[in-house]
Amino acid sequence: MIRPPAVAGSFYPADPEKLGAELTRCLQGPVVQARKKATGIVVPHAGYIYSGPVAGILYRQVDLPKRFIILSPNHTGYGLPCSIMPEGEWETPLGQSRINCHLASRFMRNCPRLQSDTDAHRMEHSLEVQLPFLQYLKREFTFVPLTLSHLPLPVCLEIGRALAQTVKAASEPVLIIASSDMNHYENQEIAMRKDQMAIDRILELDPSGLYETVKKNGISMCGIIPTTVMLVVARELGAKKAELVKHATSGDVTGDYGSVVGYASLIVE
Repeated sequence: MIRPPAVAGSFYPADPEKLGAELTRCLQGPVVQARKKATGIVVPHAGYIYSGPVAGILYRQVDLPKRFIILSPNHTGYGLPCSIMPEGEWETPLGQSRINCHLASRFMRNCPRLQSDTDAHRMEHSLEVQLPFLQYLKREFTFVPLTLSHLPLPVCLEIGRALAQTVKAASEPVLIIASSDMNHYENQEIAMRKDQMAIDRILELDPSGLYETVKKNGISMCGIIPTTVMLVVARELGAKKAELVKHATSGDVTGDYGSVVGYASLIVE
């Protein structure tokens, strides 16, 4: 099965040449001397004009392996709550990228809660927008797409532990990508304050603390579930630290600070 692009032409350019130019813009900056070996990362997923540079500055700093597990929230409401697409390819204007069916199969064996499903992925932008960055920087790679609805904390812990078990048994490095924007549609001051509450919990490698902080303070961080799961994996795999790479809002692009969306990129090592 080939999953065609759903948001090419809206979240990012549909023309390959224009997309390459946009990715070059998002990835520009000083030369990185030594790329960081990460266990997991948090990257935003808005239109490239808004959050692309926040994602790009992280992607250019990380040592990208040949295999990824990409965790995305479910914005559409379609499909199953714990939806994994275990085989096939995803297409973008830059080409097709193959799902690692062997890694997906092992993950499903370790976590029976995961169910094979394409509906949750069909129109989901938050996973799709990560692929052009990977295609531009890595070319040859495989990945596993996982789209998660809002889940109770114990289920997040269960999925994270199963995913850690899967990564531990893998023969090659696997990077966990959590796709998430931060707080939505409040003014700049409130957004930055709420974002920082969540960012602080990520920096402390505290998945339960992040989940409860977002819930308690009404932080509309859409990728709270993917990020919580990623932090569980990181802790299980022995991660020692996290680093905030960049924090910005849509207001920095539009000039409208009355109602913004927050974007943050973080590396967990």
